Amino acid sequence: MVTETEPPPSPFPPVRAVPAGAPFRWLAAGWADFRAAPVPSMFYGACFALMGWLIALTFRHAYPYVSALVTGFFLVGPFLAIGLYDLSRRRERGDPPWLAPTLDAWRPNVGAIGVFALVLAVILMVWARASLVVFALFYTSEMPSVAGFLEQVLSLQNLEFLVAYFCVGGFFALLVFAISVVSVPMMMDRGTDGIVAVLTSLKAFGANVPAMIAWGLLIAVVIGAGFAAWFVGLVVAVPVIGHATWHAYRALVE
Repeated sequence: MVTETEPPPSPFPPVRAVPAGAPFRWLAAGWADFRAAPVPSMFYGACFALMGWLIALTFRHAYPYVSALVTGFFLVGPFLAIGLYDLSRRRERGDPPWLAPTLDAWRPNVGAIGVFALVLAVILMVWARASLVVFALFYTSEMPSVAGFLEQVLSLQNLEFLVAYFCVGGFFALLVFAISVVSVPMMMDRGTDGIVAVLTSLKAFGANVPAMIAWGLLIAVVIGAGFAAWFVGLVVAVPVIGHATWHAYRALVE
């Protein structure tokens, strides 16, 4: 008598379809988490703000580098916000939202998270190089001066540059966004390897394109407002988005 063996369970968890307005609920839940643990949340936000100030100070005479590295925040942010995901998880479990236990939330799955962080770092370096290439192509005689940098770069006279810059940057942003929508919270929470987490993230992205467009725009608006306040706004903006990302993961992955 031959018995049929059951196939091994799939390592990929099912993903849910969510309405296009779901990101607004995630953002509201992220704000609630921030209000429940303001001090540890603002610690992580202050780290982002400090990083922005250090970049601006170090490259104050080379603003094309500043623009590349500051916009690179969007690329490496999913990894740097691990502590915020853990704060939201602790609140969800009813644990005290203390800072100290979240500082090494990456440790239980350090291998997979470390490899993913390396991938993000490589993408950041490629983007920084691509950004400089775009500047060099459109500013063949001289680079924009430090004085009035934004006015020169964002001028309508440089419309072709703006289109090229945002197209190249948009490609890198879309790539990182698609592979990291749920991957880092999933690796931290479930101990999955990077391949499973990235493929699950891509699956969640593909199954919820309208919601992902809304979520990406919300992230850009909130973080952009933090940048506009000379990085001070990141003290609040980054924690809120980080906490909201945890709720996005919970909503998208069963």
